[in-house]
Amino acid sequence: MQLFDAGSVVGKMGVYTVIFAGGVGRRMGGSARPKQFLELGGRPIIDYTIAHFAEHPQMTGMVVVCLEDWIPYLKTVLARRHYGIPIDVVPGGSTGQESIFRGLDHLHHTVQDTDAIVLVHDGVRPLIDEETITKCIDSVRARGCTATIAPAIETIFVEGPHDSVSQIIPRASVGLARAPQAFSLQELYEAHLRAQKEGLGEFIDSVTLMSYFGHKIYTVQGPVENIKVTTPMDYYAFKGYMEARDQRMLWLHKA
Repeated sequence: MQLFDAGSVVGKMGVYTVIFAGGVGRRMGGSARPKQFLELGGRPIIDYTIAHFAEHPQMTGMVVVCLEDWIPYLKTVLARRHYGIPIDVVPGGSTGQESIFRGLDHLHHTVQDTDAIVLVHDGVRPLIDEETITKCIDSVRARGCTATIAPAIETIFVEGPHDSVSQIIPRASVGLARAPQAFSLQELYEAHLRAQKEGLGEFIDSVTLMSYFGHKIYTVQGPVENIKVTTPMDYYAFKGYMEARDQRMLWLHKA
């Protein structure tokens, strides 16, 4: 696998992605493969995800954090694709937070770029698009820590005691958390070190960690279909979306 050449990126204010794919996919049910390696059209889900970032014109490099037993397979997949940026693969940790830190730690010690931007993305969110990635990069450069959100399309209830509803939140005032999330690499790395020092290891994502330590979080809108493929229903939604896209492209070509 390609390795970062630290000397080639120093001082370039690079844009990097950490894709974490260390989960085993227990909610997928019945599959012998981790969810990120389920295939559609002869390609694993994670390859669709990686492609969006690896082919983005502003991307400098990438680290994929992977289940250790599946690293050889992932390297084979990446070797077939011949992406034009360096992509390193490192083993994941026992939690999502630890896995993300391993990717950040690899970047921190390899690229030596104190002005770098890092995007953090789930390996099983393959329906991201170039426009949203660009918006994340622009937002973190201009404002700071950035979360991708999607509009809430259903009513949000706050549960009360005895199976009651204590509050109904207007949909216009809330958003659904999506990815990527974008940060200064140095700031996010230091926040992870602080969390470790304070024995805090259960943050659900990097935005939650940064917010806990006082960083203001900005948002950009991403596509509603940018779901996380964690259940059989999600997989079939992904499959249906890709088939609809292919049919649309075929129709446009014929037209």
